[in-house]
Amino acid sequence: MERWLRREDERLLTGAGRYVADIRVPGCLEAAFVRSPVAHGVVREVDCSAAREVPGVAGAWAAADLPDLPSVPVSAMMAAADDAGREWPALARDRVRYPGEALAVVLGDDRYRAEDGAAQVVTWIDELPPEEVVAFHGEAGEPIGDDVWERAAVVVEGHYRQQLLMPSPMECRTFLCEPTGDGLVVWSGHQAPHRLRMELAGLLGWPVERIRVTVPDTGGAFGSKSALFPEYIAVVHLALRLGRPVRWVEDRRESMLVATRGRGQDQRVRLAADDAGKLLAYELSIDADVGAYPHLGAGLPMQTAWMATGPYLTPQVHATVRSVLTHAMVTYPYRGAGRPEAASALERTMDTLARRLGMDPVELRRRNFIPPERFPYLTPTGRDYDSGNHAAALDLALTTFGYDAWRAEQARRRADPDARPIGIGLCCYVERSGGEAGGLHEYVGVEAGDDGTFTARCGAAPSGQSHETVFPALVAETLGVDAVRVHLLEGDTTATPDGVGSFASRSAQIDGAGLQHAATLLMDRARERAATLWEVPVEETSWAEGVVHGPSSIDVAELVKLTGPLRADERYEAGMAFPFGAHVAVVEVDPDLGTVEVLRLVAVDDCGHPIDPGVVRGQAFGSAVQGLGQALYEGIPFDEHLVPQVPGGLLDYLLPTYAEIPPIDLRETSTPSPRTPLGAKGAGESGCIGTPPAIVNAVADALELTDPDVLQMPLTPDVVWRAAR
Repeated sequence: MERWLRREDERLLTGAGRYVADIRVPGCLEAAFVRSPVAHGVVREVDCSAAREVPGVAGAWAAADLPDLPSVPVSAMMAAADDAGREWPALARDRVRYPGEALAVVLGDDRYRAEDGAAQVVTWIDELPPEEVVAFHGEAGEPIGDDVWERAAVVVEGHYRQQLLMPSPMECRTFLCEPTGDGLVVWSGHQAPHRLRMELAGLLGWPVERIRVTVPDTGGAFGSKSALFPEYIAVVHLALRLGRPVRWVEDRRESMLVATRGRGQDQRVRLAADDAGKLLAYELSIDADVGAYPHLGAGLPMQTAWMATGPYLTPQVHATVRSVLTHAMVTYPYRGAGRPEAASALERTMDTLARRLGMDPVELRRRNFIPPERFPYLTPTGRDYDSGNHAAALDLALTTFGYDAWRAEQARRRADPDARPIGIGLCCYVERSGGEAGGLHEYVGVEAGDDGTFTARCGAAPSGQSHETVFPALVAETLGVDAVRVHLLEGDTTATPDGVGSFASRSAQIDGAGLQHAATLLMDRARERAATLWEVPVEETSWAEGVVHGPSSIDVAELVKLTGPLRADERYEAGMAFPFGAHVAVVEVDPDLGTVEVLRLVAVDDCGHPIDPGVVRGQAFGSAVQGLGQALYEGIPFDEHLVPQVPGGLLDYLLPTYAEIPPIDLRETSTPSPRTPLGAKGAGESGCIGTPPAIVNAVADALELTDPDVLQMPLTPDVVWRAAR
């Protein structure tokens, strides 16, 4: 399918986008939060009296001033946690558990006045020592007996750290709500508007029909905007209390302190093989930092456990998870959500095994791939892979990369004592897209208008995936009409009766397939109506380019005028899918300075049938840059009191800029999923999964390390310099 001209680009790139901060609601108050300066402590007093005297301040409240302020609702994953009794308050009452936890909220006529008021709030907190509590235990696969390790020709072990990351979307979190007499209208850059509506309704004890949630233009999300956060609850509570609209727009410094975190795992692994390099057993143990409260992140490391097998035929795989409550902001899904952690642990260990066996890491992987004829393939950890051809992806990556030429250059440099060493690293990965069982559905609909246009509806929410272009074009292609005739409604709880949202790389796989299905149903219903008009069997009718043909021909717009509204709505169900790929990187290392330069990165990804190859490539490129950030630059620095040290904002938290992006060559193979007629799999998270271990393996290869534990991300000059010693 050829690439379509993106509809949204002109609006977004010329500054004509409409974000939550741009929405003008008369009488709107702006919120600013007073936050804890310590990671853990007893709250003695929060005095807001001086703040209330600041000109332009409409009010200031601590938890004691709002005794009926609800807490964050308990999610299903929180309820499953061992420490489910730890309630997450909207404003801290008796204790703070992470730096930046909200203590008070100030409303002003504008954000400046609200901030002036917040500066006058006085807090007293008795600091406490840190504590850690295990909140969740889980496992995947069956325990492995000692005999496997004893009979193996080689067993390698490793200890890896997946550092805490900040998702860092261009637009931070946003929330605006307006009371409407008998309900609420909410605007938020949220990934799951129907879920947000349901959670707010449950919090207020209202039927969901009293709340409308709309997602306007959104500047990125990467998983960090799909929860009901404490700040949202405080804003809703005060809007209803005052009968006025209230908005909160998180600023960058605030986001770096209290927005959700990603990753955060300590991993210990054991991998056994025979003398020919055939894998026998793999064991993965995870200790996960899930933040101060057992939210969705408590069970998130199970994604790592379930995906521990990767693309290999490993007879025995066992993974255990221990989620630990700490004094960080909660860990939440971040682009890849458990799958980057799984790929990194396995692929780094595969390279260690190859070195121990004296085998090329390419050959080791080839000997252990799940062959195409074995699909669908049930892994030892319970994942049911739909389709795959891992060898084809690796072969294309190596050919594109010029693997043999780079190995020859590496040998030349190793023979030259004055040459800087280079290293080559691989990662072959499998990920899961679409979500988990019970959430693999979406509400979709297509309606024909009496003016010749069509309206497509779905429960997704856009945050940069090009839905505005791709979904109408997909519907138009199915109907055989021009794409300009199709309009998309999404990100609005009035558009569909229910919806799941946009996360877990599910939009194309589920919403796209669902819209294709709904368009097909619409054509069938149009033929049925025309057959009734003409009094002929429906088999004697056909659809082509928006016209029903039979004894005569009738345009669908005329059919609607004659017979009334024509619409197909569906709760579409899809199966779980498993995209895969192979990434190869070459790096040059300066052992004296510890610097790493990525000379080239090749990423071959397979997302089944790509609906729009241009959009898929954009997603692959963006995620590869984020993967580069985890490998080399990004990490949250903490002081001895567990407070993040980012006073300079993004000057202290290093995101890769254009200057750090190496040559990236994106290629793709196509192995369609058999689980939907569309054949699409998720495409948005590949680079976060495949790029980091490829780069780390390349640095280890350049330094000829025998102990992989000395390299822990991010590979800062200090880390690399010490490893080189």
